[in-house]
Amino acid sequence: MLDAQRFYLFFIAALVLAVTPGPGIFYVLARTLAGGRREGILSSLGTFAGGMFHVFAAALGVSAILAASAVAFHTVKYAGAAYLVWLGIRMIRTRDAELPVEALASSRSPFGQGIVTEVLNPKTALFFLSFIPQFISPRLGHIFLQFLIFGMVSVALNTSADLLVVSLAAPLGLKLKASATFRRRQRIASGFGMIGLGAYVALTDSK
Repeated sequence: MLDAQRFYLFFIAALVLAVTPGPGIFYVLARTLAGGRREGILSSLGTFAGGMFHVFAAALGVSAILAASAVAFHTVKYAGAAYLVWLGIRMIRTRDAELPVEALASSRSPFGQGIVTEVLNPKTALFFLSFIPQFISPRLGHIFLQFLIFGMVSVALNTSADLLVVSLAAPLGLKLKASATFRRRQRIASGFGMIGLGAYVALTDSK
């Protein structure tokens, strides 16, 4: 049901994105620094649950788009490729931006807040709709299951990176906040990775 080459490319891309510092990692890091390791773990599990909500919703949407029109499906793929290129350019242009790690109030349940934070984040939904369809092959059928597998792998990698951040919270927090060079290199590498992925999709056969 899955093409091995596509899955390998997806796994590498998803892994690189998972370990790139972003809003999710900084949310979990802030909860850990504010409330300890337990809050960090619960926050990570909450964002996992919220991420899976987006995966199921996006899988249903993409399946419906393909059922309606193959042209519409390819339109989504190319629009997604363009979005990834735009994200990559934006990352490179903002490579010197500050990424402060602020303490969060821990009055709310970290698990529940993690779910709400992820579910109500429209950027998460947009990212899944732009990223995962690039690796789906309509000729293999089972579009919903393909999307679900890719989505679960992506969310699992993100959560694994979050849990690693929880275990390294203190030194990582200082490193991310203090080292402009570290942040710059992370953003530049991720930016070029996204641009390359978008270009790959646009220039290869998407069947």
